[in-house]
Amino acid sequence: MIEEFSITVKKIKRPKQSDLNDDIQIISQSLGLFTKRDKEKSCFRVFVEILKSKGVTAEEVTLNANLTRATVIHHLNYLIKSDLVIKKNHKYFLRSKNLEELISQINKDVDETLNDLKKIARNIDSELTLK
Repeated sequence: MIEEFSITVKKIKRPKQSDLNDDIQIISQSLGLFTKRDKEKSCFRVFVEILKSKGVTAEEVTLNANLTRATVIHHLNYLIKSDLVIKKNHKYFLRSKNLEELISQINKDVDETLNDLKKIARNIDSELTLK
């Protein structure tokens, strides 16, 4: 079985003046946590609750972010599928110990994916050259 997850990475220009909230929003935008459909930035709000905690339940996120349980569960599942968040014993955590390490792990994942694609491309080029 193929292990699969997806993450969106966008380059967002950081303003010259920013604060903690701005910086978290830049990282969230860069990781695709904002969409045009998400007018209330609910995925961002769920992500922030996870960032602030050392493990949080869906119920705690629901209360702290002032969102419906269905919305929270939807975004938690998205964050898990994106491999940004993991679930252990009914609690949700960043997949790493902090945000900097998470970005490093994403970088490693992207490098591995691109290296795999290079190998496939090399094989395709080789096959096409033989014909």
